Amino acid sequence: MADQHVPPRRTGDDRGWDGSRHAGTAPHQPQPYPGPHPHQPDPAGHPGQPVPAGARPQWIGPDGYGAPSAAPVGGVLPDLDGDDEGRGRRTGRRGALAAVGGAAAVFAGGAALAMSPQLRGLLPGQATQAGDATGVTTTDGTPARPSGQRPSTVRTYTEQNESYMGSRAGAALKRNAPKGGRVHSGPAAAAADTKVTVKTVLAKDPALHLARRLTFGPTSAVLAQIKERGIDGWVRWQLEPEKIAPSKAELKLAELPTLSLSTQQLREQRDQLNERGAQPEREMVDATIARQIWSDRQLFEVMVDFWNDFLHVAAEFDGGEVYRNSFDQDVIRKHALGSYPEMLLAANKHPALLLYLNQVDSRADAVNENLARENLELYSVGVDGGYTEADVRQAALLQTGRGVQDGRYVFRPERHYVGKVKILDFTHANNSADPKKAEAAIDAYLAHIALHPSTAKYVAQNLAVRFVSDTPPKSLVDRLAKTYSANKGRIKPVLLTLFSSSEFWAGVGQKVRRPLEYLVATYRTLGVSPEAAANHDNGDNQRTPFARGLRQIHDKLRELGHYPMGQPTPDGYPDVYVAWTSAGTMVNGWNEAHELLAAYRTAFTFTRAEKLVADPPATAGAYVDALARRLVRQKLTDKERALVLGVVGVSAGTRVDATFNGAVTAVARAILASPQHHLR
Repeated sequence: MADQHVPPRRTGDDRGWDGSRHAGTAPHQPQPYPGPHPHQPDPAGHPGQPVPAGARPQWIGPDGYGAPSAAPVGGVLPDLDGDDEGRGRRTGRRGALAAVGGAAAVFAGGAALAMSPQLRGLLPGQATQAGDATGVTTTDGTPARPSGQRPSTVRTYTEQNESYMGSRAGAALKRNAPKGGRVHSGPAAAAADTKVTVKTVLAKDPALHLARRLTFGPTSAVLAQIKERGIDGWVRWQLEPEKIAPSKAELKLAELPTLSLSTQQLREQRDQLNERGAQPEREMVDATIARQIWSDRQLFEVMVDFWNDFLHVAAEFDGGEVYRNSFDQDVIRKHALGSYPEMLLAANKHPALLLYLNQVDSRADAVNENLARENLELYSVGVDGGYTEADVRQAALLQTGRGVQDGRYVFRPERHYVGKVKILDFTHANNSADPKKAEAAIDAYLAHIALHPSTAKYVAQNLAVRFVSDTPPKSLVDRLAKTYSANKGRIKPVLLTLFSSSEFWAGVGQKVRRPLEYLVATYRTLGVSPEAAANHDNGDNQRTPFARGLRQIHDKLRELGHYPMGQPTPDGYPDVYVAWTSAGTMVNGWNEAHELLAAYRTAFTFTRAEKLVADPPATAGAYVDALARRLVRQKLTDKERALVLGVVGVSAGTRVDATFNGAVTAVARAILASPQHHLR
């Protein structure tokens, strides 16, 4: 796994990253403009000068500012593909896409897989004729760049998870994935009727499988809830998070003071917060980690994590300290189990997304493509959804006028492009700068792509990858897409279809925990309490032990390269095993498990390793079995049991005390390094 890092925070006018992800270009670093532009808005999102009548648009996209279009604006749309931007120099905004692997091996499906480095080169595209504004007719015969074609036919880059799964390790995972199935009357019926045939070291226990996939890690409490309510009852309960009482840790989130501040309060108190060292965007991440570990609304938190990767806005960008918490509350969490079309519309009017993708800079005479491009490629139809470069530019024209002023979303009619647009199979006259009519046109377009058949398939594919397998069966993806379309993008029916499908229940052991998931599952299985340990010394620190402890977890996840909303680029984190193969990351995670078992993190209360098993057996082999049932909820295989015993150099019959003769921490850590804890 390539090391993840957070770019330095930028202020002022260096908010110039344009969303392109060429190889060798650091994300969120300012791209130089060819020359000064007289109408740039200021970094706070205040309006610049009005667009001059008849001005020619400049395109701000993958390569920064482009040359003005040759066609005048004024009743006639500009020739979107008629420029010679990048001709003979580049083949798309991703100059190269590399899927990197490492020497690490993790057990998946019962077999150790090693990923070799793989470099995916650029595929040459056929020269094509430039299109007019709609991308339909030929104009001057100028060859278009390959990115002007559909990405699915001119493969200059691939969808993120797909690019990783093109490796030998990905092919091995696919061979062990469930091949097909059908939908049942409900989750319990599907569980009872499905036979698990894939190779896996995990126990083929439906309750355990449900807890592994719909939570951040099984606990005794979760398994008791499933037993008490039944599979169907527990799933229905989780799908109504508003009826689930907040946990003790969620109530303690009041100890993170910036969480309760509104956007306006964060703007007004920015200087004071900086002086105090308060970091609202980091406290939001701290709170997310707390909910993942301790909330009883586990399926909701899993879906929040899913959408934070799908409709991704990084926690840290210029403006994130003010706007990102509101995006979390008012966009992601508000709609996580609701309607995706409503989520997409809300996101496109939120200051966080408008600033993150530079939509605040876009106007009719200097059109920024970033948000328009990501709305198509990442947030709706996907890279294989059928759009072209002309569609991106048409969408960018349509979305001009949306911005931020005084901390709030605004629409500026003087900056909105007026004229007919065609994007995919959506057309609109867009013949008025009147705010109500212009915004209605934009919203109609966003609603259209949110319900596009390609979006249904793309959302379905990502949900199937999240909950079933890195290479989910086409039968399941098609079924989920059909449910998505039939229910107008509502998420609960899609999830019910997923959990009622035999493919879900057949996929035991087909997902490997990513670094965050591994560490959060470790906290959960160890039964860590959010209260400070009796021996904790908070000194004169102004932050509470709970707040400090959350920041310690947050910082550790940064070391592991995977923390909530941490990906700096708009594509979010990949959700497939081969993207995270790193021996160093795994060892770092195991070392943290040792710290927890030894109760070194005193900001929380831990059960000491020798107390994990009540009345522990007197022989080493039986003690390992008891610890495994406590930590990974099942016995280890004979081979794995022997390996764990070998860590401390004893045989199964060796007599041991409650401390495993002083080695219980090492033994428990070895169990937490087993495939049974890495798989979910």
